[in-house]
Amino acid sequence: MSEFEPCTLVDPSSDLTATFVPSAGMIGTSLSDGGVELLGQRKGLQAYVSDHKTMGIPLLYPWANRLSGKDYRVGDTEVTLTPGTGGVHTDEHGAPIHGTLAGDPGWRMTEQSASTVTAELDFGSRPELLASFPFPHLLSLEVTLSNRTLTVRTTVTATTGAGVPLCFGFHPYLQLPGVPRDQWRIETPPMRARLVDAHGIPTGETSELPKTSEVLGEQVFDDGFDEVPAGAAFAVSGGGRRVEVHFDHGYPAAQIFAPATEEVICFEPMAAPTDALRRGGYRMARPGEPGVAQFSIRVR
Repeated sequence: MSEFEPCTLVDPSSDLTATFVPSAGMIGTSLSDGGVELLGQRKGLQAYVSDHKTMGIPLLYPWANRLSGKDYRVGDTEVTLTPGTGGVHTDEHGAPIHGTLAGDPGWRMTEQSASTVTAELDFGSRPELLASFPFPHLLSLEVTLSNRTLTVRTTVTATTGAGVPLCFGFHPYLQLPGVPRDQWRIETPPMRARLVDAHGIPTGETSELPKTSEVLGEQVFDDGFDEVPAGAAFAVSGGGRRVEVHFDHGYPAAQIFAPATEEVICFEPMAAPTDALRRGGYRMARPGEPGVAQFSIRVR
């Protein structure tokens, strides 16, 4: 496969198409409804690969969002992260953010059809990745487009006797072209808000959030949540179109991101809350018991 060769899926029942790029970290770069692009393109694919500037639907792996420090412990294994090494990068405050696989070229496509693509990455074969996350495993993504629904299924299979922490997530940048941001209606399920400090790190304080439906207006979001019910749906609608993100299973946490400076909103499925890799509270993929999580995006 040549560099950045896209794989475009076609929904057999509609005008919906989706594009993923295995050689650029298995990122989703397009979700188009009859030629209307529903994913924020931001600075584009090249900036994602070279500078970790997210766009489309990037995978955040092996942790999503920020960590409160550059070390963590899993059982008897202690790890120190080195920014700039093994894919580790940091935010403006120096916090390790969004894992180590941004734009990674090591994915191998294992199946492709008109509406499905599956790719895998052998994490355990990569010493530079194991330096930051020393838990050998096989990572697989299966992406399917059918019935106006994009489904992304992630499977983590331990390849040694060690379990693998499940703290990853995805960051879908949704947009409604032609509809002003302040007119978008957003809907969220009941869940628990995790309050953060000025650097986006959870303080430990929480508050219950009921199911909501409201106009986005001038609101700005960069907020984390947990206790998201299995099967919960988030949605943004306007201009006769509705885009839903369903946390089908394996995603009990979420981040909502809607900056003031861009016409995008993100409902981010997370396998564990922000900073869980340091604080605990995550599931493990055990030998013989793969960790599986799935979310889907439905366009109505």
